[in-house]
Amino acid sequence: MASILRMVAVLSLLCASSGFLLSYLKMTTAGRIEEQVLTYVQGPALAEVFPDAENVPLTERHAFTLPDGRSVTVFPARKDGKLYGVAMENSAPGFGGDISVITGFDASRDALIGIGITTMKETPGIGTQVSDPSFTTQFRGVSLPVALSSGGGSIDAISGATISSTGVVDAVARATEDYETLKEQILSRWQ
Repeated sequence: MASILRMVAVLSLLCASSGFLLSYLKMTTAGRIEEQVLTYVQGPALAEVFPDAENVPLTERHAFTLPDGRSVTVFPARKDGKLYGVAMENSAPGFGGDISVITGFDASRDALIGIGITTMKETPGIGTQVSDPSFTTQFRGVSLPVALSSGGGSIDAISGATISSTGVVDAVARATEDYETLKEQILSRWQ
C-alpha cells in the first residue's frame, strides 16, 4: 500500500511540475510568437493588400472589441498622410481546415482593396491555388458584399477547389461584417 501511495505522489509531482513548466513556457514565448506571426505571416499579406502604403500598418495596428466580445485587430494604411484603407484578418472553413485571410477595405467607399491569404491547409496544387494572384486579384475593387459567381457575385471559383474558394469568400464576408460593425470607430480613430 505504501508503494502505491509513493507512486501516486511521485506521478502527481511529475504532472504538476510538467504542467507548471508548460504554462511558464507558454507565457514566456507568447510575445515572441505574436511578433513572429506579425512579421512572417500577416506582414507579407498586408504588403500584398497595401503595396503603396506610406506607413507600416503592422506598427499602427489597433484592437477593437465587437459587440459580441470578440477582439479584432485592424491595420490602417495611409497615403499622402491620409487613411485610405484598413485591413483585418478573419477565417472560414476550407477543405483542409480554416483559411485565414487579411481583407483590405477602401476607407472612402464600400469596396475591397484586396486580400492576402495568411494561413491554410488546403490540398497542394488544387486548393492552394486560392493564394495565387490569378485568384486573389479578383477581389481588387470589388463592391461589397462579395460572393462567388455561382451565387450571383463577381468572384470566379477555382475549378476543382470550390470548397477552398468558398472558404476564402466566406472569410472575406466575415471580415466585411466586422468592418461594417466597426466602421465608425475605425474612421474616428484614424481620421
